[in-house]
Amino acid sequence: MVRCFKADLHTHTCLSPCSDLEMSPQGIVQAAVARGLDIIGISDHNSAANAQAVIRAAREAPLLVIPGMEITTAEEVHVLALFPSVETALQVQRTMYAGLGTSDSEGYIQEQVLANEDDEVEGFCSHLLVGASLLSLQRIVRLVKGEGGLAIAAHVDRQAFGIIGVLGFIPLQLEFDALEVSRHVPLPVAAQTFPMYSHHAFITSSDAHYLKDVGAVCTGLLLEEPTVEEVWAAFQGRAGRRIAPEGCG
Repeated sequence: MVRCFKADLHTHTCLSPCSDLEMSPQGIVQAAVARGLDIIGISDHNSAANAQAVIRAAREAPLLVIPGMEITTAEEVHVLALFPSVETALQVQRTMYAGLGTSDSEGYIQEQVLANEDDEVEGFCSHLLVGASLLSLQRIVRLVKGEGGLAIAAHVDRQAFGIIGVLGFIPLQLEFDALEVSRHVPLPVAAQTFPMYSHHAFITSSDAHYLKDVGAVCTGLLLEEPTVEEVWAAFQGRAGRRIAPEGCG
């Protein structure tokens, strides 16, 4: 029997240079559990390098951690990408890194912290993670889905980096699995807010860069159990699994 699980699928770690250093693997897991979340997605800018650490930090917690990243396309549109495994996320990461520059600025690099599951600093990422990919929006969506991932248009209600704000519309050929709205648009009215795209599924996420924001908003998913397979089924509307815009009550 399906029931509702609370998911916040857009969460940054201390690897993202615009994120607070307190967004450590242990800190994120503790905040997510304290706020009653069942599922979180780890989505640093153009990188999945801290995803495994968060997964390991959650081994003893009642929390499913999905590896992902927030990709910046050549058009400077953000795509929330979620992957069925760390291995597939890192495969896409290699493609992202190939198109990103690097920095020799110690101050910049030290804002991109590689941490382990015990919140120990293991190094720093030298790639310019806030930069744009060389790949187009269409190629990014195809890349993510080709690796078995979910491609979600991030924060479509925002002017900066939201696809509608940047392009003015969502091209028909883009096969997004869902559209994400920020906490400023209540999920139950998202389809009415964007009637041209009401045929899409909508989710909402915190886009947390600070611990206080983890779980600030979440999406209800009707699943039998919190697993990657069940989450993918909900996005695809299979076997009674679905996204619940009404929330979990």
